[in-house]
Amino acid sequence: MRITRALSTALLALGLAAGPAVADSSPSASPSGDGGAPTEAGTSFRTATEIEQGQQATATGSTGDYLYWSFPADAGQRPTVKATVELPDTHTAQTWQIDVYDGLRRRQSCQYGAQTRTAVPGTASVELACVLRTVRSWSEPWANDPLPGTYYVRLTVVGLQSSDLGLPVRAEVRADSADIGGAAAVDGSLAKPLVPGIAVRSAAEEDASAKSAVLSAVKPDDGWSSGWWSDRWVWTAIGGALAALAGVGGYALTRGSGRPSRVPPGA
Repeated sequence: MRITRALSTALLALGLAAGPAVADSSPSASPSGDGGAPTEAGTSFRTATEIEQGQQATATGSTGDYLYWSFPADAGQRPTVKATVELPDTHTAQTWQIDVYDGLRRRQSCQYGAQTRTAVPGTASVELACVLRTVRSWSEPWANDPLPGTYYVRLTVVGLQSSDLGLPVRAEVRADSADIGGAAAVDGSLAKPLVPGIAVRSAAEEDASAKSAVLSAVKPDDGWSSGWWSDRWVWTAIGGALAALAGVGGYALTRGSGRPSRVPPGA
């Protein structure tokens, strides 16, 4: 009976401790209102429009333009970038492509998703997607692993016919992340996130101080993580507690009643 109560207590503690860890697997950013979403895109890395995760950014441009946005991604997140391009009524075959770069402007490969798609003549729109690898809190200098910091999204058309050059298009871009948690945790962290030194500035700020350079304001809502804490510690503690209880239960089952099974003659 005592062993049963001990196991019941352990299972209850397991459920209470696992609750927050399981909750962390939900998307890290909730959709924000469209009222504050950007309605334009940059034309280079330095002028990339900053967006938050969960925002639906829009922009208008011309076929052949390079459109840039930037968003923050922290350790343990697996970013997903989606883009929709609305095309003019009349156009030839166009191939659109979405690329994602990290804070060092290294192009990051997509795990899966339609990164490149061709819109045949008469197609009203084309949808693109790129699911990145999980952002790591630390990596070897020679590796190309995603690291915490700013990520750039570049949307452009490739293989363009000269007759389509300059046609108006409208683009929608959204970045979200799934929180992978301790499953992707590593031992180590960066001293600072990979955030660019040149931030997007408005035209008035450019005119007022063309020489000023400030850190990018884009960052997660709850700040950058330190990299040492993850739900892996919770599961490690639970595993240690269950192992200790299993040892106590096994000893209680095998030690017997404490009396000798046979009384020697003459005792």
